[in-house]
Amino acid sequence: MSDWRARIGFLVPSVTPTVEIEMVELAPKGVSVHFSRMKSSRTMGAFEPFEVRARSHLEHLDETVELLAGVKPDVIVLAHTATSYVLGKEGEEKLTREITQRTGIPFISALGSVIQALGALGARKVAVGTPYEEDLTVMGKRTVESYGLEVVNVQRLLDVKSIFEETPKRVYGLMRKADRPEAQALFISGVGLPTLEVLQALEDDIGKPVISSASAMMWNALRVIGVGAKVTGYGRLLREH
Repeated sequence: MSDWRARIGFLVPSVTPTVEIEMVELAPKGVSVHFSRMKSSRTMGAFEPFEVRARSHLEHLDETVELLAGVKPDVIVLAHTATSYVLGKEGEEKLTREITQRTGIPFISALGSVIQALGALGARKVAVGTPYEEDLTVMGKRTVESYGLEVVNVQRLLDVKSIFEETPKRVYGLMRKADRPEAQALFISGVGLPTLEVLQALEDDIGKPVISSASAMMWNALRVIGVGAKVTGYGRLLREH
């Protein structure tokens, strides 16, 4: 990995191992990826409720951003979809403005990237799959719809012990159940859920664009920093847009 093209910085949830693995896999030649763990007010386990974890990370976000800004990335990405659900549309827009102004570095989020990606794909009706508990799933649906999109169906992954240990088979099955004829695209929510392996297969089998929090945030980061590399094997978003 080298950084002669650009550097991308990711703010990663404290207990999530998936982001580093998937972003290194997606990064095109000449783009380096850098990570900072979001600090929590107390020790948190993988089974902590997502909303509790998100609010705890937000309490310490300024110092986490400051640490990551030290490597001078060209863009900073909030790699936690649930934080955006907790903040809501207005809260996230405010946070984005404040961090961008304070650091002088463009600041984007996983969910904001999903919204941008769906726009690029021309999709207004979307089916969503989540690994969350019911309350956060409802919160996520409401937040996505606040951007003017229509969520035609939401499917939860049941019996989740740890999303980091979920299998491609389970993720694939989740999204086949989530799909509806009227859906113009599918969205897999959650950066902790391993998704890259199933994106192209889902598109091949259902004939629609499929994006995840992971694929969307890499796509948007590259777009923001002006890197036009096509990343193949992970769906049409990274390949064609």
